[in-house]
Amino acid sequence: MKPLTSYTCKLSEGQAAELEGWLRDHHFKFRQVPYARFAAEKEKTNLVFYESGKLVVQGKGTQEFVEFVLEPEILKEARLGYEAMLNPDLVLPRLGVDESGKGDFFGPLCIAGAYVNEAVVKAWKDAGIRDSKNISSDKRIKELAELIRKTPGCVTTVVPIGNEAYNRLYAKMGSANTMLAWGHARVIENLMGLKHQMNPAPVRAISDQFAHHEETVAQALMTLGRGIELVQKHRAEEDLAVAAASILARHEFVTRLGSLEKQFAIKLPKGASAAVDAAAKEFIAKQGADNLPKVAKMHFRTALRAQGLPEPPKVEWRRGK
Repeated sequence: MKPLTSYTCKLSEGQAAELEGWLRDHHFKFRQVPYARFAAEKEKTNLVFYESGKLVVQGKGTQEFVEFVLEPEILKEARLGYEAMLNPDLVLPRLGVDESGKGDFFGPLCIAGAYVNEAVVKAWKDAGIRDSKNISSDKRIKELAELIRKTPGCVTTVVPIGNEAYNRLYAKMGSANTMLAWGHARVIENLMGLKHQMNPAPVRAISDQFAHHEETVAQALMTLGRGIELVQKHRAEEDLAVAAASILARHEFVTRLGSLEKQFAIKLPKGASAAVDAAAKEFIAKQGADNLPKVAKMHFRTALRAQGLPEPPKVEWRRGK
């Protein structure tokens, strides 16, 4: 079995203080890390304790440090190897749903879903599957997407909404969140249609709470989707099933964006930035404004700026009571 090279847990204030003292007593080298209370390293072990209370241990010395220092000296309990017993939700059969492309002016909106069970969770233990936003390499995204699809027992689906379809749907629905809710509901429906491939059957579907009201997605659920519990929460990508879905969605987005670049022979940057504004103007100069809806989300202000059209005044967003 591969030795553990990454470990994460929560520490109380007392445990954090005790760990910091232990590290100083044992001559660990401390350094500054953004959003961290302290970070230290020595030989093959690197530790970061974040302001959120999360401790991350990484490196070849992780397993030895957890087994012989962290558990007996700080946590005062043995957790390694007992994760499923301590948190049964980790191995529950479930669906994860996530999207990619929502904040990108160029390229489609892609929503993906993945079913995982205990065997899948164990197979991915050291695979590095995590929120796609924390993976900067498109090559690594592709490798992980292939791994996810090839894992026995994992069931996946992707719903891509190309730019022309996106712009039609936006004009009809009038809201990106309404469209996203439809996409999430469509993915859940597609996965539930493959329920016969899932063993055991999923007990819930988990997605990020992107809309202010949870009912936005719940009301969009279709026939089969209404037969499963829907859990929406912030930072849902921390769940392995949602993280897998985020990787599948990102891979689909990157692949389709690349195809658009080849089709129109122009670089289409990700995100929304000054570089994206410049690329939009270049696209119009080369391909004409009539072709912009084929590669871009036309409700973005970038579309107006690129065409030299006036932008409407910005409306101050206020959270509903």
